[in-house]
Amino acid sequence: MTNPANPRLTGLAYLPRWCGGIACYVAFGLGGLLSSLTILPVLRFWPGTPERRIQRVQHAVHLMFKVFVYMLTWAGVIRLSTNDIHKLANAKGMIVIANHPTLIDVVVLISLMPNAGCIVKQGLWRNPFMRGVVSCAGYIPNRGAELMLKDCRQVLDRDTNLIIFPEGTRTLIGHRVNDFARGAANIALRTRADILTVVLHTRYPGLTKQEPWYEIPRQTIEMRVEIGATIPHFGYDARLGDAKIARQLTRDLEHFYRQQLDNTYELN
Repeated sequence: MTNPANPRLTGLAYLPRWCGGIACYVAFGLGGLLSSLTILPVLRFWPGTPERRIQRVQHAVHLMFKVFVYMLTWAGVIRLSTNDIHKLANAKGMIVIANHPTLIDVVVLISLMPNAGCIVKQGLWRNPFMRGVVSCAGYIPNRGAELMLKDCRQVLDRDTNLIIFPEGTRTLIGHRVNDFARGAANIALRTRADILTVVLHTRYPGLTKQEPWYEIPRQTIEMRVEIGATIPHFGYDARLGDAKIARQLTRDLEHFYRQQLDNTYELN
Protein backbone atom coordinates (compact mmCIF):
# COMPACT_ATOMS: atom_id res chain seq x y z
CA MET A 1 0.00 0.00 0.00
CA THR A 2 1.49 3.36 -1.00
CA ASN A 3 0.89 6.62 0.78
CA PRO A 4 2.55 9.89 -0.35
CA ALA A 5 2.50 11.11 3.26
CA ASN A 6 4.22 7.94 4.45
CA PRO A 7 6.48 6.66 1.66
CA ARG A 8 8.33 3.35 1.78
CA LEU A 9 12.01 4.29 1.89
CA THR A 10 14.53 2.48 -0.28
CA GLY A 11 18.20 2.84 -1.15
CA LEU A 12 20.05 5.81 0.29
CA ALA A 13 16.78 7.42 1.39
CA TYR A 14 16.44 4.62 3.96
CA LEU A 15 19.90 5.16 5.49
CA PRO A 16 18.99 8.16 7.73
CA ARG A 17 15.92 6.26 9.00
CA TRP A 18 18.02 3.21 9.82
CA CYS A 19 20.72 5.24 11.54
CA GLY A 20 18.14 7.21 13.51
CA GLY A 21 16.36 4.05 14.65
CA ILE A 22 19.58 2.33 15.73
CA ALA A 23 20.63 5.50 17.57
CA CYS A 24 17.33 5.35 19.49
CA TYR A 25 18.04 1.75 20.54
CA VAL A 26 21.57 2.65 21.65
CA ALA A 27 20.27 5.61 23.65
CA PHE A 28 17.58 3.39 25.21
CA GLY A 29 20.12 0.76 26.29
CA LEU A 30 22.67 3.23 27.62
CA GLY A 31 19.93 5.25 29.31
CA GLY A 32 18.66 2.13 31.05
CA LEU A 33 22.15 1.21 32.23
CA LEU A 34 23.08 4.69 33.44
CA SER A 35 19.76 5.29 35.19
CA SER A 36 20.09 1.90 36.92
CA LEU A 37 23.42 3.04 38.35
CA THR A 38 22.38 6.58 39.27
CA ILE A 39 18.91 8.09 39.57
CA LEU A 40 16.76 4.97 39.98
CA PRO A 41 18.56 3.62 43.08
CA VAL A 42 18.42 7.10 44.62
CA LEU A 43 14.67 7.29 44.02
CA ARG A 44 14.14 3.78 45.32
CA PHE A 45 16.01 4.30 48.59
CA TRP A 46 15.01 7.92 49.23
CA PRO A 47 13.02 8.15 52.49
CA GLY A 48 9.37 7.16 52.25
CA THR A 49 7.11 4.14 52.42
CA PRO A 50 8.00 1.14 50.22
CA GLU A 51 4.97 1.91 48.07
CA ARG A 52 6.00 5.54 47.63
CA ARG A 53 9.55 4.56 46.68
CA ILE A 54 8.36 2.23 43.93
CA GLN A 55 5.90 4.86 42.70
CA ARG A 56 8.75 7.35 42.31
CA VAL A 57 10.77 4.88 40.25
CA GLN A 58 7.79 3.96 38.08
CA HIS A 59 7.09 7.61 37.37
CA ALA A 60 10.74 8.11 36.40
CA VAL A 61 10.57 5.11 34.04
CA HIS A 62 7.35 6.54 32.60
CA LEU A 63 9.18 9.80 31.79
CA MET A 64 12.18 7.95 30.33
CA PHE A 65 9.94 5.87 28.07
CA LYS A 66 8.07 9.00 27.02
CA VAL A 67 11.37 10.51 25.87
CA PHE A 68 12.19 7.29 24.00
CA VAL A 69 8.84 7.41 22.17
CA TYR A 70 9.58 11.04 21.21
CA MET A 71 12.94 9.90 19.84
CA LEU A 72 11.32 7.13 17.79
CA THR A 73 8.84 9.69 16.44
CA TRP A 74 11.66 12.06 15.52
CA ALA A 75 13.48 9.22 13.75
CA GLY A 76 10.36 8.39 11.74
CA VAL A 77 10.00 4.90 13.21
CA ILE A 78 6.55 5.49 14.70
CA ARG A 79 3.70 7.99 14.53
CA LEU A 80 1.45 7.81 17.59
CA SER A 81 -2.12 8.96 18.11
CA THR A 82 -4.30 8.41 21.15
CA ASN A 83 -7.95 8.27 22.13
CA ASP A 84 -9.38 8.93 25.63
CA ILE A 85 -5.88 8.64 27.02
CA HIS A 86 -6.94 10.18 30.35
CA LYS A 87 -8.48 6.79 31.20
CA LEU A 88 -4.99 5.29 31.26
CA ALA A 89 -3.48 8.14 33.25
CA ASN A 90 -6.25 7.95 35.86
CA ALA A 91 -6.46 4.15 36.16
CA LYS A 92 -5.49 2.60 39.50
CA GLY A 93 -5.05 -1.03 40.44
CA MET A 94 -6.36 -2.35 37.13
CA ILE A 95 -5.15 -5.03 34.75
CA VAL A 96 -4.47 -3.27 31.46
CA ILE A 97 -4.55 -5.73 28.58
CA ALA A 98 -3.56 -4.98 25.00
CA ASN A 99 -2.82 -6.70 21.75
CA HIS A 100 0.86 -6.93 20.87
CA PRO A 101 1.69 -5.94 17.27
CA THR A 102 5.20 -4.49 17.75
CA LEU A 103 8.40 -4.71 19.78
CA ILE A 104 7.77 -1.35 21.49
CA ASP A 105 4.18 -1.83 22.69
CA VAL A 106 5.04 -1.99 26.39
CA VAL A 107 7.25 1.11 26.02
CA VAL A 108 4.37 3.01 24.40
CA LEU A 109 1.91 1.97 27.11
CA ILE A 110 4.23 2.82 30.02
CA SER A 111 4.99 6.18 28.38
CA LEU A 112 1.26 6.91 28.70
CA MET A 113 0.85 5.60 32.27
CA PRO A 114 2.69 7.07 35.27
CA ASN A 115 1.88 4.09 37.52
CA ALA A 116 2.36 0.93 35.50
CA GLY A 117 4.01 -2.39 36.16
CA CYS A 118 4.34 -5.48 34.03
CA ILE A 119 5.37 -9.11 34.05
CA VAL A 120 8.92 -9.37 32.72
CA LYS A 121 10.51 -12.45 31.18
CA GLN A 122 13.48 -13.87 33.05
CA GLY A 123 15.91 -12.87 30.30
CA LEU A 124 15.49 -9.16 31.09
CA TRP A 125 16.49 -9.77 34.71
CA ARG A 126 19.88 -10.94 33.36
CA ASN A 127 20.16 -8.09 30.82
CA PRO A 128 22.80 -5.64 32.13
CA PHE A 129 21.06 -2.69 30.42
CA MET A 130 17.58 -3.34 31.81
CA ARG A 131 17.80 -5.44 34.97
CA GLY A 132 18.32 -2.38 37.16
CA VAL A 133 15.24 -0.71 35.67
CA VAL A 134 12.92 -3.70 36.08
CA SER A 135 14.21 -4.39 39.60
CA CYS A 136 13.93 -0.80 40.87
CA ALA A 137 10.48 -0.32 39.29
CA GLY A 138 9.07 -3.35 41.09
CA TYR A 139 8.23 -5.26 37.90
CA ILE A 140 7.22 -8.89 38.26
CA PRO A 141 9.52 -11.74 37.18
CA ASN A 142 7.84 -14.47 35.15
CA ARG A 143 8.35 -17.31 37.59
CA GLY A 144 6.14 -20.02 39.11
CA ALA A 145 2.39 -19.46 38.86
CA GLU A 146 1.67 -19.11 42.59
CA LEU A 147 4.64 -16.82 43.26
CA MET A 148 3.78 -14.68 40.24
CA LEU A 149 0.14 -14.46 41.34
CA LYS A 150 1.25 -13.30 44.80
CA ASP A 151 3.44 -10.64 43.18
CA CYS A 152 0.56 -9.51 40.96
CA ARG A 153 -1.74 -9.16 43.94
CA GLN A 154 0.82 -7.01 45.78
CA VAL A 155 1.30 -4.77 42.74
CA LEU A 156 -2.44 -4.26 42.26
CA ASP A 157 -3.03 -3.69 45.99
CA ARG A 158 -0.75 -0.64 45.92
CA ASP A 159 -2.87 0.83 43.07
CA THR A 160 -0.28 0.12 40.39
CA ASN A 161 -1.73 -0.97 37.06
CA LEU A 162 -0.50 -4.24 35.60
CA ILE A 163 0.09 -4.47 31.84
CA ILE A 164 -0.49 -7.90 30.29
CA PHE A 165 -0.45 -9.04 26.68
CA PRO A 166 -2.81 -12.05 26.47
CA GLU A 167 -1.23 -13.12 23.17
CA GLY A 168 1.97 -13.87 25.07
CA THR A 169 4.13 -12.79 22.14
CA ARG A 170 3.95 -10.34 19.27
CA THR A 171 1.21 -10.82 16.69
CA LEU A 172 2.31 -12.83 13.67
CA ILE A 173 2.35 -11.03 10.34
CA GLY A 174 -0.86 -11.77 8.44
CA HIS A 175 -2.92 -12.20 11.62
CA ARG A 176 -5.20 -9.71 13.31
CA VAL A 177 -4.31 -11.14 16.69
CA ASN A 178 -2.80 -14.38 17.99
CA ASP A 179 -4.89 -16.79 20.05
CA PHE A 180 -5.19 -15.58 23.64
CA ALA A 181 -3.75 -17.54 26.57
CA ARG A 182 -5.70 -17.72 29.82
CA GLY A 183 -3.05 -16.05 31.99
CA ALA A 184 -4.59 -12.57 31.97
CA ALA A 185 -8.07 -13.93 32.76
CA ASN A 186 -6.76 -16.11 35.58
CA ILE A 187 -4.85 -13.22 37.16
CA ALA A 188 -7.86 -10.90 36.91
CA LEU A 189 -10.23 -13.43 38.44
CA ARG A 190 -7.92 -14.57 41.24
CA THR A 191 -6.83 -11.04 42.22
CA ARG A 192 -10.37 -9.65 41.78
CA ALA A 193 -9.04 -6.83 39.62
CA ASP A 194 -11.01 -5.08 36.88
CA ILE A 195 -9.70 -5.19 33.32
CA LEU A 196 -9.11 -2.11 31.17
CA THR A 197 -8.85 -2.98 27.48
CA VAL A 198 -6.46 -1.13 25.18
CA VAL A 199 -6.48 -1.72 21.44
CA LEU A 200 -3.31 -0.93 19.50
CA HIS A 201 -4.27 -0.27 15.89
CA THR A 202 -1.24 -0.34 13.60
CA ARG A 203 -0.91 0.54 9.96
CA TYR A 204 2.25 -0.36 8.00
CA PRO A 205 3.51 -3.08 10.35
CA GLY A 206 7.09 -3.14 11.59
CA LEU A 207 9.18 -4.41 14.51
CA THR A 208 7.14 -7.61 14.37
CA LYS A 209 7.91 -11.08 15.70
CA GLN A 210 9.32 -12.24 12.37
CA GLU A 211 11.71 -9.28 12.01
CA PRO A 212 15.02 -8.74 13.86
CA TRP A 213 15.19 -5.75 16.19
CA TYR A 214 17.67 -3.96 13.94
CA GLU A 215 15.39 -4.05 10.89
CA ILE A 216 14.07 -0.51 11.19
CA PRO A 217 10.71 -0.10 9.37
CA ARG A 218 10.95 1.41 5.89
CA GLN A 219 7.49 2.93 6.40
CA THR A 220 6.59 4.76 9.58
CA ILE A 221 4.46 2.59 11.87
CA GLU A 222 1.18 4.42 12.40
CA MET A 223 -0.11 3.35 15.80
CA ARG A 224 -3.39 4.48 17.32
CA VAL A 225 -3.90 3.74 21.02
CA GLU A 226 -7.60 3.32 21.70
CA ILE A 227 -8.91 2.83 25.22
CA GLY A 228 -11.73 0.31 25.16
CA ALA A 229 -14.21 -1.06 27.65
CA THR A 230 -13.64 -1.73 31.35
CA ILE A 231 -14.57 -5.29 32.31
CA PRO A 232 -15.43 -5.71 36.01
CA HIS A 233 -14.10 -8.87 37.64
CA PHE A 234 -17.50 -9.62 39.18
CA GLY A 235 -19.21 -9.76 35.80
CA TYR A 236 -18.80 -13.53 35.56
CA ASP A 237 -20.76 -16.19 37.46
CA ALA A 238 -18.48 -17.67 40.12
CA ARG A 239 -20.66 -20.79 40.26
CA LEU A 240 -19.12 -21.94 36.96
CA GLY A 241 -15.77 -22.62 38.63
CA ASP A 242 -12.44 -20.87 38.11
CA ALA A 243 -11.36 -22.86 35.06
CA LYS A 244 -14.62 -22.37 33.16
CA ILE A 245 -14.82 -18.68 34.03
CA ALA A 246 -11.23 -18.13 32.86
CA ARG A 247 -11.94 -19.90 29.57
CA GLN A 248 -15.10 -17.84 29.02
CA LEU A 249 -13.40 -14.55 29.88
CA THR A 250 -10.49 -15.40 27.58
CA ARG A 251 -12.88 -16.19 24.72
CA ASP A 252 -14.77 -12.95 25.30
CA LEU A 253 -11.57 -10.88 25.34
CA GLU A 254 -10.25 -12.50 22.19
CA HIS A 255 -13.57 -11.97 20.41
CA PHE A 256 -13.58 -8.31 21.49
CA TYR A 257 -10.09 -7.71 20.08
CA ARG A 258 -10.77 -9.52 16.82
CA GLN A 259 -13.92 -7.48 16.38
CA GLN A 260 -12.19 -4.18 17.15
CA LEU A 261 -9.25 -4.89 14.86
CA ASP A 262 -11.50 -6.13 12.04
CA ASN A 263 -13.25 -2.75 12.02
CA THR A 264 -10.13 -0.64 11.50
CA TYR A 265 -6.96 -0.75 9.45
CA GLU A 266 -6.52 -3.37 6.78
CA LEU A 267 -3.57 -5.70 7.07
CA ASN A 268 -0.62 -4.78 4.91
